Amino acid sequence: MNLDRIVAAWAAAWNGTDPTALGTLFTPNATYTDQGIGVTMTGRDQISGWKARTDAGIEDVQVTVNHASHCGDRITVEGVYAGHIKGAPTPFAVPLATLLDLENGEIARDQDFYSLNAVFAQSGLPADWTPSAG
Repeated sequence: MNLDRIVAAWAAAWNGTDPTALGTLFTPNATYTDQGIGVTMTGRDQISGWKARTDAGIEDVQVTVNHASHCGDRITVEGVYAGHIKGAPTPFAVPLATLLDLENGEIARDQDFYSLNAVFAQSGLPADWTPSAG
């Protein structure tokens, strides 16, 4: 397993502007769970779609990796998730922990953990904020 290559590609896909770059890192039936908001995407298309929706609602999405380690086929990533929710007064930068489970060198399961309350608080939004339609 090339830990550095997998983690670098995952972070680069989040930091880039091509949503399909994220999806291609995953197995065909992979799951991606955003524990902050409690949603799970399944498969490359849904995962790519998640990146596209994130970029549509958050400007300057940035994932910074501070540390990564692995045990068997699991990679643990510690870092910072940052961006600026469109329409929010200020940007946010919150701690992020991600678990990546691998199968044959591809990501089979991704779980992202961060505090949505911290994102809203740093962004200057109320805790019950939801994006407006349109």
